[in-house]
Amino acid sequence: MSFPFQRDSPQLQRERMVRTQLADRGIRDLRVLDAMRKVPRHEFVPESFRQDAYEDHPLPIGEGQTISQPYIVAAMLKHLALQANERILEIGTGSGYVTALLSLLCAEVYSVERHAQLAASAESTLHRLEYRNVKIRVGDGGQGWAEYAPFDAILVSAATPEMPPALFAQLRDGGRMIVPVGPPSIQELQLIYKVSGRPEVKILEGCRFVPLVEGAVDSG
Repeated sequence: MSFPFQRDSPQLQRERMVRTQLADRGIRDLRVLDAMRKVPRHEFVPESFRQDAYEDHPLPIGEGQTISQPYIVAAMLKHLALQANERILEIGTGSGYVTALLSLLCAEVYSVERHAQLAASAESTLHRLEYRNVKIRVGDGGQGWAEYAPFDAILVSAATPEMPPALFAQLRDGGRMIVPVGPPSIQELQLIYKVSGRPEVKILEGCRFVPLVEGAVDSG
């Protein structure tokens, strides 16, 4: 007699994701691991991809965008070393998954998304799941959100040819920004500190992100 296949619960899948994809690969920041145990990644992907929500690869979310693989998200958060009292700017809200993680790690999250449909969907999901310390707007990510600057940290979830000067200007002195830099074929994750108004760049690891598109915004 055969029985239908049953998947583990989302909670068990998250626990396995944290153990095998993150902790076993060197992610040791306990706050990051705890946040990734708590945030239901499956709620931030389209229904047709939910069975793959906790696998270690990107997934499409519409508008030519993706939700990044769990490991690279955790690595970016680890390198930023966020504190509970900090204010962060996120460039590329996407599905809202990283936004939710940031809301558990920081006091205030400001997120810019150029695609109105993605911004609306992310805002709806975040509100439904009761992530309250988040503000989202539709806009050109390369220009940041000057109204709320300066920020303690900036996380850019799309690749740029070089460090975005408008974003660097919105960092407080002593703040840091993590950003994928380079063309689609060869990108590197950079951690950029603002020290006495000047950038100090640390090269972290290779990566692959969709490009940051600047200029006219999709207003829906």
